[in-house]
Amino acid sequence: MSFLRRVAGLSLRDRVRSSAIREELGVEPLLLRVERSQMRWLGHLVRMPPGRLPGEVFRACPSSRRPLGRPRTRWYVSPLVWERLGIPPDELEEAAGEREVWASLLRHLPPRPDPGLAAEDGWMEFWFWF
Repeated sequence: MSFLRRVAGLSLRDRVRSSAIREELGVEPLLLRVERSQMRWLGHLVRMPPGRLPGEVFRACPSSRRPLGRPRTRWYVSPLVWERLGIPPDELEEAAGEREVWASLLRHLPPRPDPGLAAEDGWMEFWFWF
């Protein structure tokens, strides 16, 4: 049984959706929390002065081939910002440059539609995590 169900005093036999429990308790969805965290870190990377290693790695364009084998997991944050905030990649540095503006954008980030409810409405959204 999940933590939220225990807090709400419910069990699986009560047949209450997790999204309804989260809404009742005022807890934001996990995916929204992860996206906000990734975009907050992206704002730090964009504002980092030249010479800082994380910022340099973020801006680097590797010119050599990758070794054989399974590639490492990558987080594609720039497309995430375009999709969720509507900020094109070429305007990212300008938008994330102002810390207060960036924080307010992330604070007002709406949650994604619940996939379970979306299936009932007739459209389906697929998420691919790797």
